Amino acid sequence: MQQSDRTETPASTISAADQQSWPKLLHRRHFLHMAAGGASALLLAACGQTIGTLVPAGIPPATPTEGTTARATPTPPTHTAVAVPADSHYGRMFPTLTPAMFDQDALLKLADLMIAPPEANDQGNLEVTPESEVDDEENYGLPAGYTYFGQFVDHDLTFDPRSSLVTINNPASLTNFRTAAFDLDALYGRGPDDQPYMYSPDGRMFLLGERSLTGALIDQGPIVPLTQDLPRFQGRAIIGDKRNDENVIVSQIHGLFLRFHNALAAAYPDRPFAEIQRMVRWHYQWLVIFDYLPRIIGRDQVLAMLPHIAKQGSLKQNQPNLRFYNWQTPSPMPIEFSGAAYRFGHSIVRPVYRLSAADLPSSVSTIGLNGRRALFSANPNDGLNGFQTFPAENGIDWRLFFDTRDHRLTPRALGKGRVQPGYKIDTSLVTALGFLPEFSKAGTNVTAGAPNTNSLAYRNLQRGVTLQLPSGQAVAQMIGVQPIADQRLLVGKANSEGLKSNKPIVEIDSRFTGIAPLWFYILAEAQDQWRMAADRLPTDDQKEIQPTLLGPVGGRIVGEVLIGLLVGDQDSFVSEPDWQPLFGDPQAASVFDRFTIGDLVDSLATT
Repeated sequence: MQQSDRTETPASTISAADQQSWPKLLHRRHFLHMAAGGASALLLAACGQTIGTLVPAGIPPATPTEGTTARATPTPPTHTAVAVPADSHYGRMFPTLTPAMFDQDALLKLADLMIAPPEANDQGNLEVTPESEVDDEENYGLPAGYTYFGQFVDHDLTFDPRSSLVTINNPASLTNFRTAAFDLDALYGRGPDDQPYMYSPDGRMFLLGERSLTGALIDQGPIVPLTQDLPRFQGRAIIGDKRNDENVIVSQIHGLFLRFHNALAAAYPDRPFAEIQRMVRWHYQWLVIFDYLPRIIGRDQVLAMLPHIAKQGSLKQNQPNLRFYNWQTPSPMPIEFSGAAYRFGHSIVRPVYRLSAADLPSSVSTIGLNGRRALFSANPNDGLNGFQTFPAENGIDWRLFFDTRDHRLTPRALGKGRVQPGYKIDTSLVTALGFLPEFSKAGTNVTAGAPNTNSLAYRNLQRGVTLQLPSGQAVAQMIGVQPIADQRLLVGKANSEGLKSNKPIVEIDSRFTGIAPLWFYILAEAQDQWRMAADRLPTDDQKEIQPTLLGPVGGRIVGEVLIGLLVGDQDSFVSEPDWQPLFGDPQAASVFDRFTIGDLVDSLATT
């Protein structure tokens, strides 16, 4: 990352005493007590509203401690902006590989089969797996919230509004309207000096919406305020990146980080905006590399790319093992990552989600829905549709989406109070992703543009053509792994039924022989790993709960880019080798268990 990309003050100093003594910003029980007691001003402050400089209950005054230095609040406050560099473009990770070209009719056939048909019973009534049963498509290695945290990360790293699905695109001519760094520019926008309408008058805190989002906690019966909505004007969110309001879940993840910033700003009133911003960024960066990434590519792949972890050394002593992404000089965002590998997240989307213990109404009769929300719906209030003022009862209890220290994802826990799993990484996308609301006629599943352009599977496959991506087999050979045989590149779900009925891609169309689209190949690679593991298990029940991870091709691309962006950024937390998060478990045996999104949720006590 070039020095001119961001102008910031030196890194803030957080002492060991700060880290060890920091209590929860607001205990969840105290939050409920305040709500019940009608302490509205304090409640709004705890949720991030800018009311004076009130610090959430339980935080000690931010006085100097041993190892820290007193700081006076600067006048005017020090603010930082995020500027997209003029040379922020896309590039290729494997520039010598030949583009894989496909006929449209072959892509359309494949895309159609990658979208799962609607689930229905024998009478034709819509049906989803009830919460009281294990869904055979669920991934018990990945809580459902990480699907949308991954989307939040994507919006932080890439934004390409100009590439075409019709004509060939030259990556070097495409501007990335995000900085290729974990700097949360989608959160902070251009900073309080340039976008003051997103911030409090003193520029230290974010403004939140006035509307409370409500729901019921799993251990409390009454409906309670769970969080605040984003600030809105005529229904549209006033935030740094409109895409972080494209569904109800990513909208509230954006809000989670707004409140995290506000809580740190309240806890450290004498520290300028730039230092609070850096603290937020470093915690976020830790979550990306040590919490999110291991859950999608596996701890072994992370350890192979970051050998200093196992050796208990530093990155200066043991440099990262990145073979294809050049992290030592500013590099363009690889289209193999943005246009294919990182789109694995589309396969782990669930069709329905429980937002809280509250049973939400629906105008559509779906067997097994039981108060949950569908992903998307022609009636936007029945789904998680974004870009709107969604129903206030859609507040999220994050313990249903992320592991916390005392509430874990397990197939043994079923019902309303469970941590919901994401879906397995495989070559099947849920039905709703075949009819994206943004590209459909209002209130219908009919495409608003060219045929099939509201199908996410088709959009991804066609984008691979227009970006001239290589085939999955070519990338496998380049990184030194044996390409998967055509007969093992299967189309369908990673479950016991799929083991019997999934067809190889070459049976869909023989023109895919030896040349599969990179995005499809990465999903099929993960599914093939799952199949080999499942074949060793004696029962269907054991096969269903076998988790999935990205394989050698998908894991190498995603891992190298995410790790490379971090270690190549002189402003990231790796620039301070002794830095540790303020939250989590300082005594954790593994760096992967030190600080998780569940710990961030607990620190804010939103649920």
